[in-house]
Amino acid sequence: MLEYGLMPPLMFAVMVVFMLVGFPVAFTLAAVGLLFSGIAIVMGQFDAGFLQALPIRFYGIISNDLLLAIPFFTLMGAILDRCRMAEDLLEGVGKLFGGVSGGIACGVVVVGAILGAITGTVSASVIAMGVISLPVMTRYGYDPRLATGVIAASGTITQLIPPSLVLIVLADQLGRSVGDMYLGAIGPSMLQVSVFLLYVAGMAIFKPQSMPPLPREARDGPRWAMIRQVLWGMIPATFLIILVLGTILAGLATPTESGAMGAVGAMILAMMNRRLTWPVLWSALQATMKLTAMVMFILMGATIFTLAFHGLDGGLWVESLLTSLPGGQTGFLLFVAVFVFVVAFFLDFFEIAFIIVPLLAPVASKMGIDLVWFGVLLCVVMQTSFMHPPFGVALFYIRGIAPPSISTKDIYLGAIPWIVLQLLLVLMVAFWPGAVTYWIGEEKMLDQELIQQKLEDIPIPTYD
Repeated sequence: MLEYGLMPPLMFAVMVVFMLVGFPVAFTLAAVGLLFSGIAIVMGQFDAGFLQALPIRFYGIISNDLLLAIPFFTLMGAILDRCRMAEDLLEGVGKLFGGVSGGIACGVVVVGAILGAITGTVSASVIAMGVISLPVMTRYGYDPRLATGVIAASGTITQLIPPSLVLIVLADQLGRSVGDMYLGAIGPSMLQVSVFLLYVAGMAIFKPQSMPPLPREARDGPRWAMIRQVLWGMIPATFLIILVLGTILAGLATPTESGAMGAVGAMILAMMNRRLTWPVLWSALQATMKLTAMVMFILMGATIFTLAFHGLDGGLWVESLLTSLPGGQTGFLLFVAVFVFVVAFFLDFFEIAFIIVPLLAPVASKMGIDLVWFGVLLCVVMQTSFMHPPFGVALFYIRGIAPPSISTKDIYLGAIPWIVLQLLLVLMVAFWPGAVTYWIGEEKMLDQELIQQKLEDIPIPTYD
């Protein structure tokens, strides 16, 4: 492993130390890349010509049409989140199904999936559902551990369910189409929602006292008005999601075009609900601007770091390190799953996608691993780490909105069953690749020999 020198592992270690200290990730990556480039140039171990590629790489980032989908999808989610669609939907579902044991918990899972497809961020999903449903659950006798667990777990569905921002970024870094990543995530998303609902149903049967039905006074009102509220909240949002995804999967629009259409559709839905006010729009635009700027700065810093790292043969060092693991593909995937699981405690998914994935993807491709399946597996692993105490970000959001009567211990213990369910999903995806690849058509490979033959058969004109 030291045949490529000490610079690559030392560079990676310094990056980790600076990030653990708390320096901003984007500036840490850029500074470490430039620092080690300068040191290596002085030592004669780095070709200064590598740095001449930086302006071209920066231009490639800002002119990447695929990355333009990020602000559009973010704006779509921010508008729908701020016009309180989730509040209406959760209230309607709670009243409609609250009369049975576990009805609210099932509603949280279903709404979590819909809200995840709309907002695209864990924080928005967890906070929105927690603020609305947690007081109702605790008021009417739900076990605090179960209540906080189901809200946090349902919020993490956001990472996997299309049109997730994570899948867009992974598609860009893995060199695969967004449509294939979305198709690959459909099966695991359906499995995750199904597993969560089965667990809630099982708890309702064997431990109904942990999730009692709502009393009649909490469900007062005509039943048709409850149904109308659910349909009014669900049908327009579902139609918007199908429209956005359908145009991408059918090849009618690029992800960027679909994202723009989704942002306009979100404004129309907000207008239909008479909630598209200037403060709502301005707040959504601010959130979009902050997230987009963060992504661009991280991506530029990661580009500097990656260029310097590869210039020092860091890519070859990582490849030799990972291909020498015992167990071949299985050993590699096990190492990657554990590594990403731990790293996700400290890094955001954007940082993982821009720093870690570019180092892993070439090795996975060389080992014959389907990169769409590999990307979806990474996504499932990352969302599992978001639930793991004491570092899971979903648990931090729950702690921020939970009343003092719910202890941090209850939140941590309530997350454990859902972590087990998410680990079960990891195993399903790992040992059943068909859950990902079933929805994707066979990749069409070009016959290089046939192409060469056709080229040779083309008559070349001669001039006298």
